Amino acid sequence: MPRETVLILNQNYEPLNICGVRRAIVLVIGQKAQPIELSLEHYKTVSTSFSVPSVIRLLYMVKRPLFTHKLSRREVFWRDHFTCQYCGKETKDLTLDHVVPRVLKGPHTWENVVAACVQCNHRKAGRTPVQARMQLLSQPSTPKANPYYHLMHRSLPDEWNIYLPWVSNNQIISTDLYAAIA
Repeated sequence: MPRETVLILNQNYEPLNICGVRRAIVLVIGQKAQPIELSLEHYKTVSTSFSVPSVIRLLYMVKRPLFTHKLSRREVFWRDHFTCQYCGKETKDLTLDHVVPRVLKGPHTWENVVAACVQCNHRKAGRTPVQARMQLLSQPSTPKANPYYHLMHRSLPDEWNIYLPWVSNNQIISTDLYAAIA
C-alpha cells in the first residue's frame, strides 16, 4: 500500500498543506507541481505506473491563509500547556475555568477562560480569583495566528523535517523567529 499523504510546498519551499497521493500525482501530471522527494513506492494504473511523491512543490505562488484558533477545550489546554493556571500542576485531567464566572456575566472569550485542575476549579467555584484568594500564573490571551497551525498537532514523517520549521522537541518555531533564521 503506498504512502497516504504528501507534503505540498509553495513555490518558495514554504510548507502549505498535506494532501493525498492521488491529488499529488494529478498536480504533477497537470504540470502544476514538481516532485521534490520520491518514495520507493509506485502508484499503478491499468496502463502505467507512477512513482509516489513524498514532497511536491507548486510551480506557482499561493497566498497562504493564516489559521486562527477557535476557542475550544483542546485549544485552551494547548495554550496553557496542560497546566493548571492557579496551582501550576501539569496534568491531563483539566477543566475549563472562567476567570470572571459566567454567573457574574463573565464572557466566554480567550481572555476569560483558563485551564484549571479539578481541585482549583472547585475551590474557586463561582467567584473571581480575588474573591477566592487565588492568583493566576499568567494572564489569558488569544493565541497568535500561526501559518503552520494546521500541521502542529499531527505526527508527520521524519523525512519532511527538512521542509518544516520544527525545533528539536517538535514545537513549531514562531513565524518571526523562522523568518529570521531563513
